[in-house]
Amino acid sequence: MIKLKSYSAKTNQGPFLSVNEDDFNIDLINKMFLLFDGFGGSGIGDATVKSLKNNIKSFYTKFSDDPDSTMPFFYSHKYNLEGNALINSMHNAQKFLVNENKLKEISLRGGSSAIAGVLTENLMVMASTGNCLTYLFRKGHLEVVNGADSLEFLSGEKFNSYLQTTPLSGFGLFEDLHLTVKEIRLLEGDILIFMTDGVYSRINNEELKYIIEKQDMYLPEKIDQIFDLANSHGNLDNQSMVFLQF
Repeated sequence: MIKLKSYSAKTNQGPFLSVNEDDFNIDLINKMFLLFDGFGGSGIGDATVKSLKNNIKSFYTKFSDDPDSTMPFFYSHKYNLEGNALINSMHNAQKFLVNENKLKEISLRGGSSAIAGVLTENLMVMASTGNCLTYLFRKGHLEVVNGADSLEFLSGEKFNSYLQTTPLSGFGLFEDLHLTVKEIRLLEGDILIFMTDGVYSRINNEELKYIIEKQDMYLPEKIDQIFDLANSHGNLDNQSMVFLQF
């Protein structure tokens, strides 16, 4: 069984915005890790994220503890009980949000990109939607695990990629929820990094790897340095990161 040796997470409104529509949640009891990048504006995106977080967590705990539970939205033999419970929890939160949004004017509707991960033994199941991104750092190598589903990859534009982070999927964006699901068998020494676009779109892999490998810094200090670097490159968005070190 792999153990989570340390973790750190941070979210802030960034250097320009007065409202933070990002959020995260670290649930060590259920080994669930969540990151959100809300949209909709002040009092909308942030409220939507809070509701999504609560709905996902409450639904997940009902099903992950019951091996005989019937998954109401999705089931695949490819994933373990916890993975199926996570996917169903996200679809349930989507259904609740879509029904809620239908009662509102378009300008008052909220949504969110997200990454959600659950750990069982040494297997991490991660489901993502929208413009959040997950990196795996293993033995000196940095690679994307869950890539962002954004306009960048549709447009093919690599210059000024921060202008292409509009999400092409997400909670509340469409009637259906489009998820990218990945499984990782973790090894000792692995680091998983969840990031919103206010971070990843303004730094490159070499810069991120350089900071990760610093031996004289604690994880919270590394997050602060990554945020500062992204801001120095012109970030104007909310920023959130989760570091999981195994």
